Amino acid sequence: MSSAAAFRERLRRPPILVAPGVFDALGALIAEQAGFEALYLSGASLAYTRLGRPDIGLVSLAELAQAVGQIRERVALPLIVDADTGFGNALNVQRTVSLLEREGASAIQLEDQSSPKRCGHLDGKSLIRTGEMVGKIRAAVDARRSGDTIIVARTDAIAVEGFAAAIERAERYLEAGADVLFVEAPPTRERLAEIGAGLGRRVPVLANMVEGGKTPLAGAAELEAMGFRIVIFPGGLVRTVAKAATEYFAALRRDGSAEATRGRMFDFAGLNGVLGTAAMLEHGAAYDGERFVDVR
Repeated sequence: MSSAAAFRERLRRPPILVAPGVFDALGALIAEQAGFEALYLSGASLAYTRLGRPDIGLVSLAELAQAVGQIRERVALPLIVDADTGFGNALNVQRTVSLLEREGASAIQLEDQSSPKRCGHLDGKSLIRTGEMVGKIRAAVDARRSGDTIIVARTDAIAVEGFAAAIERAERYLEAGADVLFVEAPPTRERLAEIGAGLGRRVPVLANMVEGGKTPLAGAAELEAMGFRIVIFPGGLVRTVAKAATEYFAALRRDGSAEATRGRMFDFAGLNGVLGTAAMLEHGAAYDGERFVDVR
């Protein structure tokens, strides 16, 4: 079963699917080892880590596709890919879907912001027309090579047009063929529950938990009770890494040594254990000249 087929099948049954945000193959590998069933490739986290910039539409399609391919080379888990606005109009969306699907995306998320987009939890967002986004969703559905590949439709309309308009947009995107709906940044727990109850009866609905963002934080069990099928934690990893790096560099600069932070890091052997270095070297040795043995 492909990762996309596995993801589609998983959405048909409880419990809610928890997908942590990742931005590279190492994070994806560690999340897989922790036992998660799916991953979320966060566009914001790519901007933070690859560019050292905020999430304001600076990541390119080529950079995103490369990240998908690198993660897929190492990890087989279903991968939800944040494709922002699809990098242009409906024709651009079709190329985006084709490229990301080829690199190994299991689900592709598209949003209705105008370009350049910005993080859904920043102020000052603007939207394209509903009809234009409907066309982009239809284009995405038509472009996918496999019917198992999931199209996630996100609307940022709550902050721009209000809650009722956001629900109306989500309904239109569902009619256009979206497989999963994502109504971004509900500001209260009550609005979060309305989204889950209202839309979740007919289609899988995704909740986004951003530490310090506009939406109140809720746990997976609570969100499942509201009607959500997927919850993503897109930026938790990069925020954890950034804080740990800040503390590490401060201690190293202060002490001229990493001794103060050694208890919060892997040593050389520990990291190689996570990476599976010994097994990889052993596998490679089987192809070493005259010592070649059949490993099939």
